[in-house]
Amino acid sequence: MTQKERQERSKEEIYRAAMEEFGTKGYDGVNMECICADHGISKGMMYHYYSGKDELFLLCAERTFRELTDYVAQGMDELEELDVTEAVKRFFLLREGFFQSRPKEKAVFESAMLRPPRHLMEQIQALRAPIRQLNREFIERLAARMPLRSGLEPEKVSGYLAAIEPFFQDILNSAQGKCPAQDLHAMLEASGKLLDMILFGVLRQAGETETD
Repeated sequence: MTQKERQERSKEEIYRAAMEEFGTKGYDGVNMECICADHGISKGMMYHYYSGKDELFLLCAERTFRELTDYVAQGMDELEELDVTEAVKRFFLLREGFFQSRPKEKAVFESAMLRPPRHLMEQIQALRAPIRQLNREFIERLAARMPLRSGLEPEKVSGYLAAIEPFFQDILNSAQGKCPAQDLHAMLEASGKLLDMILFGVLRQAGETETD
């Protein structure tokens, strides 16, 4: 094994240990000493590659965002062939599909998104840029082929949908109460009515009867 391969293996070992810790204990519950002690990593090796806890957390967040971006990009190719409503529904659940088998990455993602360390917010925002841009491009293309209400422009609609996307899963869980759906098929079914309200509103329009 070459020196470069040994270095990459050591860095991967540290990354996996950090993901385990941040993915189970959150940012505040982790320190460098516990990562080393709990995972058999020497302090010398740890500090040879990483300066501290913040750098490790950003490493975990960066990798999670990057892998999520790749996953969403692949999934979005299939959505182009669906009708608008179905495409929107499946788009909102792409993120959940990625995290179905990645609970630790989901915890790191939610920590970075919802409870970011204040002093790391700028770096986290920069790490989110690729997935935000990807989402924006897809939503803009989708909004361009939507049959919009009179007076609405695709740019405003795409901004609205992009603002909702990061929080859709929490809204869905709240709407389902104490029994949120556990698999993607059930989530797709449960999200239908919620997306109907998001896309078409809740007020009966003038001239519309209760049975329409």
